[in-house]
Amino acid sequence: MYLTMGELVVMALLGGIGLYAYSAIGVRELALRAVRAASQRDDFQWLDQAVHIQRVSLSRDAKGHWRVWRQYRFEYSYDGVQRSRGFVIMLGRQLQTVVVADPERTLH
Repeated sequence: MYLTMGELVVMALLGGIGLYAYSAIGVRELALRAVRAASQRDDFQWLDQAVHIQRVSLSRDAKGHWRVWRQYRFEYSYDGVQRSRGFVIMLGRQLQTVVVADPERTLH
């Protein structure tokens, strides 16, 4: 049995998509850990215990290599009442930043 060039291209594309999906799952797990650590460090309540992919693009890292840039969103609260939206930026498998707004706390 011989494969045609078209069948080889389709198999290569499907393999590439599978590898990307497998890598994306690992990066999402790293983003989850980053938000968990930030919520403990910065004393906010991470709502729903989830991150959701918002944007994906290509960007260069510090060494000039192309990497997949991902922005995940999550929701959090400082007071348990008002929901706010935060972001996690990943470049490849490296955490770039976790973005949350500073709380405006009123002392009573």
